[in-house]
Amino acid sequence: MRSCFVIALVWCVLFLGCSVEAQLKVGFYKKSCPQVEQIVAKVIAQKMPSNPELAARLIRLFFHDCFVRGCDASLLIDSTASNSAEKDAPPNLTVAGYEVIDEIKAAVEAACPGIVSCADIVALASRDSVSFPFNKPLWEVQTGRRDGTISLASEARTNIPAPFFTYSRLVSSFANKSLSVQDLVALSGAHTIGIAHCNGFSTRLFNFTGQNNVNDFDPSLDLTYLRSLQQICQNLANNVTSVPMDPTTSTTFDSHYYSNLKLHKGLFTSDAALLTDARASNLVDKLVDEGNFLDAFKNSIKRMGAIEVLTGTAGEIRKNCRVINS
Repeated sequence: MRSCFVIALVWCVLFLGCSVEAQLKVGFYKKSCPQVEQIVAKVIAQKMPSNPELAARLIRLFFHDCFVRGCDASLLIDSTASNSAEKDAPPNLTVAGYEVIDEIKAAVEAACPGIVSCADIVALASRDSVSFPFNKPLWEVQTGRRDGTISLASEARTNIPAPFFTYSRLVSSFANKSLSVQDLVALSGAHTIGIAHCNGFSTRLFNFTGQNNVNDFDPSLDLTYLRSLQQICQNLANNVTSVPMDPTTSTTFDSHYYSNLKLHKGLFTSDAALLTDARASNLVDKLVDEGNFLDAFKNSIKRMGAIEVLTGTAGEIRKNCRVINS
């Protein structure tokens, strides 16, 4: 029996990448940096009142990081003369919140030098920014991630789901990260906060089928909503103007995203795509209930936060989140 277990364990490590070292867990820094969660929460609490878009920015940063090489803070690494990093790939050019992560990292390093990863700081800051209006953490964050040492713009282009994705492409993209349709629908609910630039959805408003006339728009959009977006964005090439992703409560983390979606007021093609599949559409119906949404979201973001993580002695603990240790 013992020899069989050893063989199975070796097979797991060699072929599945299983780690026999420290795994993610709640309270990973309980002894090495017990104040880390308080430090993160304090900085977020200081920033939120003057920066209502911060929660949306940090959730997006976390999502974009996890979908490329896992949740390893590789998105935070700056490009160099010899390497174009993830943050300079087209899907990440409007990602924001880096300076807040830098500030948190500096505070954590002052208290516990060389202990807490940038990847864990991103996970904690995302949770705390969304939770801030609720005056309590909405989910527990497992920690113990380590920071990656590779960041390639080319990988961001091929791994991050795009706002123009169809349902089948979304499902495939999430499945590649071991995430389910349930996770897809629940995590899409993050679009209940934040803004989007017109060029992320303008093909739905103008020249939808290439006919190049004023009535060539996506017929799945609510007509009144469509006309308001056309008036705001004006043309297909507008990459400056932004609009709320949730037309009703864009700074409140609630289930209105799903209510709006059912009214055909989902902003992106990828939002509307959730109504093209019976299973996904049924989940949308269920998540209109705010309690159901918050439960589903916390479970799905915890699964997302465990994508391809580095633990144990893999990777490193970056001293500066923007630069790989020398």
